[in-house]
Amino acid sequence: MAPDLLLCLSFGCTVALKPTCLSTQFRRPGDYIIGGLFPFGMDTINLTVRSEPTLVTLFVDGLIWALGMKFAIDQINNSTSLLPGVKLGYDIYDTCFEPVVALQPSLLFLTQNGTTSIGVLCNYTDYQPRVTAVIGPHKSDLCLVTAKLFSYFLIPQVSYGASSEKLSNKELYPSFYRTVPSDKNLVEAVVLLLNKFGWNWIATIGSDDEYGRGAQGLFLSTAGNHSICIAYEGLIPTDLADPKAKSQLEETIQLINKTKVNIIVLFAFSQPAQALLEHSIRMGLSKKVWIGTEAWVLSDITTSIPNIQSIGTVLGFIMKAGTVHGFQKYVSDLFTSVQQDSYCQESIEFSHLMNSDILGTHCKQCDRISLHDISSMLSYSQIQPVYIAVYSVAYALHRALGCTHEECPKATIRSWQLLNFMNTLPFEVNGRSFRFDQSHGTNTGYKLIFWHWKNCTLTYLPVGDYEESLYINESQIQFHIADKKPTSECFRQCKPGQIRRIKGFHLCCYDCTDCPENTFWKICRSFCGEDGGEERSTQCYDRSERYLFWNETLTIGLLMLMSIIIFLTCLTAVLFLKNLETPLVQASGGKLSLFALFTLILLCLSSCLYIGKPSNNLCMMQQIVYALCLNACFSTFFVKSLEITLVTEFPWCAPTFLHWVTQRRAWLLVTLCLFTECLFCFCYLHLGPDYMVRDYKSLPTEVLLVCNTESWLAFALMHGYNGCLAFVCFLCTFMVETSGKKYNIARGITFAILIYFIIWIFFIAIFATLKTVFRSVTQIATILTFSLGILGTYYIPKCYIILFKPDLNMVDYFQNSIKEGPEEDSQ
Repeated sequence: MAPDLLLCLSFGCTVALKPTCLSTQFRRPGDYIIGGLFPFGMDTINLTVRSEPTLVTLFVDGLIWALGMKFAIDQINNSTSLLPGVKLGYDIYDTCFEPVVALQPSLLFLTQNGTTSIGVLCNYTDYQPRVTAVIGPHKSDLCLVTAKLFSYFLIPQVSYGASSEKLSNKELYPSFYRTVPSDKNLVEAVVLLLNKFGWNWIATIGSDDEYGRGAQGLFLSTAGNHSICIAYEGLIPTDLADPKAKSQLEETIQLINKTKVNIIVLFAFSQPAQALLEHSIRMGLSKKVWIGTEAWVLSDITTSIPNIQSIGTVLGFIMKAGTVHGFQKYVSDLFTSVQQDSYCQESIEFSHLMNSDILGTHCKQCDRISLHDISSMLSYSQIQPVYIAVYSVAYALHRALGCTHEECPKATIRSWQLLNFMNTLPFEVNGRSFRFDQSHGTNTGYKLIFWHWKNCTLTYLPVGDYEESLYINESQIQFHIADKKPTSECFRQCKPGQIRRIKGFHLCCYDCTDCPENTFWKICRSFCGEDGGEERSTQCYDRSERYLFWNETLTIGLLMLMSIIIFLTCLTAVLFLKNLETPLVQASGGKLSLFALFTLILLCLSSCLYIGKPSNNLCMMQQIVYALCLNACFSTFFVKSLEITLVTEFPWCAPTFLHWVTQRRAWLLVTLCLFTECLFCFCYLHLGPDYMVRDYKSLPTEVLLVCNTESWLAFALMHGYNGCLAFVCFLCTFMVETSGKKYNIARGITFAILIYFIIWIFFIAIFATLKTVFRSVTQIATILTFSLGILGTYYIPKCYIILFKPDLNMVDYFQNSIKEGPEEDSQ
């Protein structure tokens, strides 16, 4: 793409000694009119934020491109072989780099020939628009707007600068052509360059416009397919007058600096690129390799930045373009002619023939510019794409009219009739053959250039080229690192006993991590079988089995605690047995209390099932014994809770039903509860009991033997039933009150059940996070804590009364102790 070279001239600035009539040179009548869309001017502020008219600056490259179109058409009109006897006209307008501005002349081009209105028809086969074809515009975002209009009318549109891959869609833009390669070709060249030098850890930045976003998007997808890792991707603002632009640019530099990449690929036009490079210099960004495109690497705007040499190495792809012979002399002669009154008068008369009052003067500021102002740009500006675009239309007309080398019959040609000839046949320009490919583009290839600085003078040194393959002359590239090619890779060589672990989405980026246990260096596969090796292991070894051993200090401490609890439980049972007929023991349940104490002893002894080497049978017994012992204890509480409920909540029913929960029939309820729990245990055995597994992952050098649950449904049924019994007991007792002169039996049951629920909450939270032998320790501690909790909340207070308050162990204190005493309170 052509470089963006700017020359800022205001309307009131007097450059030439005398105003010229250059602005009248962009319209000429003819047998077939070709429209032109070129960026003569550029607003200093983006239209989206402009609130009042602002200064428009002249874009010199746009003027030179427009003169290139005029030169090509004048050359064709003077030719005796291409279109003999036929005269081409042209109507060229300014786009100001703005889609909304480009729409005005585009709509004018669509008007019916000889009118200023667009015909609304069902069939446009015979519709004759004002122009036969359109050249331009330059930028992709403008073409995406105008191409839809021209494609609807099937008017050939040939762009000399739009490279967006979106425009390759022939279904959306059937009449769009371009004489520059697509961004797809550019991206392929950049990726090949990165692979050539082994750079796979890079940053990519695009300008926030159609060109930058489109090229960067293509690059990201292509780079991913070639194992190139993107450390940072970002967009930089195009509207530099925006207050947020400075902070966005600073943030971009900071993020690039954090990635520590050495390669930056920049897809941007000259002004955004200038802003980014200025900020990188000001913020002290270390020297990098910058890979750019023609959009900024050839621009005087970027090369004239103070201290630009400090950014590092700059490599850029520019389109291959030949020299257009005779153009500079043509421009020189034109600037001489536009200062002559006779020539200017003739030009004005030609303009009147084209209805020049419709959109006004095309390039008013052009009248204040001299040849001296643009002479330095003529040698750098890419004229060939415009030149080829005009000739492609001329050759299509040549074939559509059936011209020979001697004459062309003048006939009515519809715009859509040119498309077939543009699609199929090659054409020749200055001895070189061109043709549009299947996506309506011309891939002329690229040159790779290097910014070579010598004595503060910049030279664009060709160091390679790309067409179907990339050739690079590395010896001519002088990187900013003396006698060394910069490296930019996102991985390092792994050490013995380590494995590559991919990071991100691409294979090229990985971290070196130690080989996990059960694997063997070099490729960290499970050659060691179940025994394996430790992390970063370079050999195999036998793993020892790990479980809760009997001789461990922690085990001995738990067994001592178990012995103490059993001893206390036995003392309580003996005390209750000796005082079995006393009012206190009878109110507490009598023989049912002795049964509950016996089950607590069995529950404590079940802790031993969790010590030693586990087995399938042992794992199965652990859950069943725990569930049955706990159920036996809770069933006695359940009977007592029902008795309390009948006396406190349903006193009118107590005489009828109380005998079902007292004396011998209470044992029937206890037996029924145990039988129900046995049924759930049977379901547990049928659905899938716990079984022993060997865990090789939790410990690095040992194999952990643990019990694993096969059926969580059976587990939930078996233990959930005990939970339901406990919940019913709690509901029946927690609201019971007694007078100060009576003993509250319900309070002991309430506290015992609360202890149970609290312990289970802590058990689940701790057990779920443990993966070692501490799981067995947690289970034992839970059983012992629960046993001690029941003993301490329900039985110890009664033992205290028996031993130290025997005067309270009377019938009056315990008889109907669960009844409230309103009569006594009222007295």
